[in-house]
Order: sequence, then structure tokens, then C-alpha cells
Amino acid sequence: MPVESDENSPLLENGHGDDERKLVKFEQDDNENPRCWPRSRKMINVGIIALMAILSPLASSMFTPGIDQIAEDLGATQEQVIGATTGFVVFLGLGPLILAPLSETYGRRKLYLICFTFFTLLQVPTALSPNVVTLVAVRTLSGFFGSVGIANGGGTISDMFKPEERAGIFGWYLLGPLLGPTLGPLFGGLIVQYLSWRWVFWILLIVCAINTALGYFFLKESYAPVILEARREALEASSDSNTKFKFDGQDDRPFRTKILESMQRPLRILFTQPIVLTMAIYQAILFGTNYTLFTNFQDIWGDGYGFSTTQVGLLYLGPGLGFLAAVWFIVPKIDTIYNRLTKRNNGEAKPEYRLPLANIGSVFIPIGLFWFAWCVEYHVHWFPTILSTFFFGIGQITVFNTVQNYYIDSFSKYAASAIAAGAVFRSLVGGTIPLFAPSLFNHIGYGWGFSAFAFASLALSPSPLLFFYFGERLRKRFAIEL
Repeated sequence: MPVESDENSPLLENGHGDDERKLVKFEQDDNENPRCWPRSRKMINVGIIALMAILSPLASSMFTPGIDQIAEDLGATQEQVIGATTGFVVFLGLGPLILAPLSETYGRRKLYLICFTFFTLLQVPTALSPNVVTLVAVRTLSGFFGSVGIANGGGTISDMFKPEERAGIFGWYLLGPLLGPTLGPLFGGLIVQYLSWRWVFWILLIVCAINTALGYFFLKESYAPVILEARREALEASSDSNTKFKFDGQDDRPFRTKILESMQRPLRILFTQPIVLTMAIYQAILFGTNYTLFTNFQDIWGDGYGFSTTQVGLLYLGPGLGFLAAVWFIVPKIDTIYNRLTKRNNGEAKPEYRLPLANIGSVFIPIGLFWFAWCVEYHVHWFPTILSTFFFGIGQITVFNTVQNYYIDSFSKYAASAIAAGAVFRSLVGGTIPLFAPSLFNHIGYGWGFSAFAFASLALSPSPLLFFYFGERLRKRFAIEL
């Protein structure tokens, strides 16, 4: 029988059975054990992967203020140029299906560095794109390689931090996938107005190259099975006899078998677990709403309110400040509530204890969207209109963080696959919604158009509360062997 693989259990201490190989394990306070690293060492890793996780989503939206300029320059329609964002975002979601399992074989560090090197280099042909077909193709490929930070970031943080201290750190890391698309148009607006749209990608090339270089010098491998495998090989190489070693959880199956099984796992989790599927639909709606907002800001504020490209870019700070407020004031409380409820339950933790704060987000999101929709429709002053996106931002980051932590706790052994399952659905659905949004707004206007997104979020808003009370029962009823 093959040894069961484990995506998310880095502390491998004891071996059992009649295997005659000597056991390789982490000793107490082992300085090679990622959970025993000094906090400063852990935070260097978090900082580098968080920057990767923010740069790829930032790249997804950074050129949106220049959509009209790109369309004119390349002789394309606005919808065709938006297709470059769709391709990028869709493959940003598909990438984790492959990259998350690969990190279990080759380690986190190698995947980060290889993929982000390719992501960096692909900014060159993007900047030099002679037509919209090239732009869409290269951007789509960039999305795949850029997804590495999203694919493996959650697993890397779980490698280094215990559950009771993870949510706060995870919150800052998860800020990237949402804050990136918010900051992108802000910086992109300045670049497009004072340079040109092509300089968006030249500047991305420079910043991504710096991030990749930092990774080569300072990023440390955190996935324990890979660390223990290296230790095992070193012990066997230095042993005078033919002594063989193993580590607990070692998977000796052929590489092809492991990869095929690992790549199927996220889809099995997605389509057999009602909780994951429901929350993935919820996140997909929020993700699609987010990108719809960002891809239409130029039309709303530029054409409707007469703002310059730079002024439009500054308005992206509305949701961005909401994201920061949530991470600063709300996300750290996820651990506080989790630990308090665990203590009340005689020390027995449950994944559902991550969900109470999601109810705040579930209320803020539809309120913010209805507010924004009708302020835009009736051309209300820009300040109360943009203030609505602040509350939408708070709601989105709160739901996003609680759900991701819920995935990790519910599928502790296969957390990376659960996160990949949610990311795939989120990006496939959320990435295509902005393609149809302009037609929707043309037919029914911004008021009812954004209200449609608000109604969709409102329909799913009770799900965190329902899963808090009935989640454990559902997990047991739909338990699957992975």
C-alpha cells in the first residue's frame, strides 16, 4: 500500500511499521523545521511570497486605465482588449491545479523561482505586442506562471505557522490578490497618462525582476517533506555502510501517479463538497464584481464624471482602503474568535469557528453594491459614491479571509488542493463576467446592472451563518477519501 501523501503536515516526527529503514525526523527545536524558525526568518519568506501574490493580480488590472489607448494603438475593440484581462485571470485560476501539486514534489522554493522568472520575462513580449492577438496570448500565459504565489502561498504559511497564530499572517498575505487589482489601475493610470500603455509592462518587468532576485537570495524552502528528503539523501550519501533512511509520510509512488492523483484532487473537492462549491460560487461572484468595477471605472468616472486618468486611478483607493481597514482591524480577530470558541468547546477546535466574522462581510457587500449602483445611476457627488466601495472592500476581504482559513482547517491534509479548487472556480467564473458587463450596462444601466451583482451576493450572504451551524454535519455527511 502506498504511503499516504500529505500536503499540509510539515511536522513529521514518528515512524511506525516494520520498515527497517532508519527514520529521519525533526528533533525538538530543530532549526531546519520551518515552524521553529525565528519569526524574522518566517516573515522574510512571507514578505517575498506576498509580493509575488500582489504583483500578478496587480498586473491583471494595471493596464485597465489604458484600455482605450491600447484599442486605438492596436486597432482593436475595447472588448478584445478586455479579453487580455480575462485570459490572464482565468489562467491565474487554472495555474494552481498544476503548480500546487508540483510544489509537493519539487518543493515550494523551486516552483516560486522558476515560475516567477518566466512571469517576469513574459513582460517583455507583452510590452512589445504588435497586435491584440499577441497581447491576449502572452497575457494569458503570464497568468499561468504568475499564479504561483496564489497556488502555494497558503501552503507555505501553513508550513511555518501553527493554526492558532495563522489567520493574522494569512490576512496580510491574502491582501495581495485583492489589493493588487486595486493598486494596479492607480499606478497604471499615472503611467498611461504620462508615458504610454507599453511602459506599464516595462515597469512591471523591473519590479518583478527585483522580487525574483530577492527570492533567489533570501527565499528558503519551507515544505518539510522536501527538507527531510534532502536530509535523508545527505545521510545516505555520508553513511559508511549501506544504511537506508526514510521519513514519516514518504511517498515512494512513481512521479506520474502522484501528480495525476494530486491534479484530480482539487476538482474532486470542489464538486463533492457542498461547502467548498457554495463558497467558491460566492467568491467567484465577488471576484467578478471586483473586476467588473475595475474595468468600468474609466467609463464611469472618466466619461460620466469628467475625471482625468490620474484622478480615476486615485479613486481605486476607495476599495483599497477598505481592504486595508479589514486586514488591520477585522482579520486579526479571526484568530481571537477561533481561540475563544475553541476554549469554550473544551479545547476542541472546529473549522466553523473561523466563520463568525464572515457575517460582517456578507452584510457590507450588498449594501456597498446597492449604494454604488444607484449613486452612479443618479450621478451623485463622487465622494459618497466612492465611499460605498470602501464598505464593499471591507466585506470582500473579510469573507475572503474567513473562507480561506476555513478551507485550510477543514482539509488540513489537503489545504493546498482546497484552496486551488476555490481559486480555479473563482477565476474561471469571475474572470469571464467582465466580458459581458459592458453589454449588461448598455441595456439596463449602471443602477440595475450593479444591483444584479448586489442581488447575487445577497442570495449567498446567509451561507457563512448556515455553515457555522450546519457545517460540521455537512462535512461528515459528504466526507471523501482523498
